[in-house]
Amino acid sequence: MALQASVMNLPGVGIPLAESSHSPSKVLCLTEAIAMEVLADDEEYEEILEDMREECCKFGTLINVVIPRPSQIGEQISGAGKVFLEYSDTSSCANARNALNGRKFGGNTVNASYYPEEKYHNGDYGA
Repeated sequence: MALQASVMNLPGVGIPLAESSHSPSKVLCLTEAIAMEVLADDEEYEEILEDMREECCKFGTLINVVIPRPSQIGEQISGAGKVFLEYSDTSSCANARNALNGRKFGGNTVNASYYPEEKYHNGDYGA
């Protein structure tokens, strides 16, 4: 009985899971991976897009890579500076998250978190 009581007192036990960066999905969001000034240069942008595709397909079947960017200088756009990776399944996405989270890219430490699929498919790249 003492063992059962101690298990019940674990943090988070009995709390329902909410849709968050911890809920597995097929979409991964990378932050701190790209400097905003790189987004303005078409050539650099295309190179980074290709590098992301090449590197991130190593973790599973990669469906799409989206890197939102402003169409003109000074324009504010939701999700600018983030990288969204869409995988065919949650297992591939989890592999990518485990490999990419905390990794250095361009001198920055990448933060990789699951992103809600519905928001991604609706083009909602905000918070």
